Amino acid sequence: MAHPGDARAWAWQYQRPALDRTTNCPIRGEETVNLHTIAAVKRPRSADDIRQWQTGDAWLAGGTWLFSEPQPQLRTLIDLQQLAWPALGVSAQGLDIAATCRIADLYAFKGDSAWTAAPLIQACCECLLASFKIWNAATVGGNLCMSLPAGAMVSLSVALEAQLILLARDGNSRTVAAVEFVTGNNRNILAPGELLRSIHLPTTALTKRFAIRRASLTHLGRSAALLIGTQAQDGGDLLLTITASTPRPMQLRLPRGTTAETLKQALDVAIPSDGYFDDVNGTPAYKRHVTYHFAQEILAELTGATA
Repeated sequence: MAHPGDARAWAWQYQRPALDRTTNCPIRGEETVNLHTIAAVKRPRSADDIRQWQTGDAWLAGGTWLFSEPQPQLRTLIDLQQLAWPALGVSAQGLDIAATCRIADLYAFKGDSAWTAAPLIQACCECLLASFKIWNAATVGGNLCMSLPAGAMVSLSVALEAQLILLARDGNSRTVAAVEFVTGNNRNILAPGELLRSIHLPTTALTKRFAIRRASLTHLGRSAALLIGTQAQDGGDLLLTITASTPRPMQLRLPRGTTAETLKQALDVAIPSDGYFDDVNGTPAYKRHVTYHFAQEILAELTGATA
């Protein structure tokens, strides 16, 4: 797929039309998106500035989905751009990714040489069905919060055992495991007004070995199945993450000595035959087949196990 280039100014104009300084609403004649029900656009400098949440409010990050279709239920957009959260932060504990980090910025990131799983970041970015224009506007947090089965940032976060920080409007926060965040197709655990602040990828996961497999009905199409396996350098359990083929991420921890047959049994238990996602990107039977096939390939690649 095409790699991201420089951001296009027109894309931001498209997403953020000029605002009247008095009403903080789009200036008449400057509406470049057809969200005709929007009555106000707020630009807080801190997430704590937004204490009240009402029906019709929506957070605005990259806006690539928000502005892609009518949103008649919305009345107020709360623009996160002025929060100016640092996109990426590296420490001995791992990598912190702001929810507002653009896909293009994450793709360009080069991790510590000891982070053997860092190439998985670029690999997952390349699994996104999006043009370079989208890469330069869409955010990591936006992809997570859309919570689609084929959301590649969901796959990345779950596979690398991310911890997510969520901010509530009452000033409280909570930290949740990425594997628990998405609950179904376009569904997650966010409460009304709750905001995804950041994604933390721990060093323990970033220093693992990994294997990735992906299926799509077309060469650059949406993922029908995206599986990732990780394992510590000295062996041990294999962590198998299954996404795209199921409505929500599934994760299996396979102990040392797992064979192709015991892997199949574990998959049968974790995902029933009717537990695969049915959409235009593949039938449940097809997705089940490629999930089993890729899982066995990953097991063989990381452990040497064969049928």
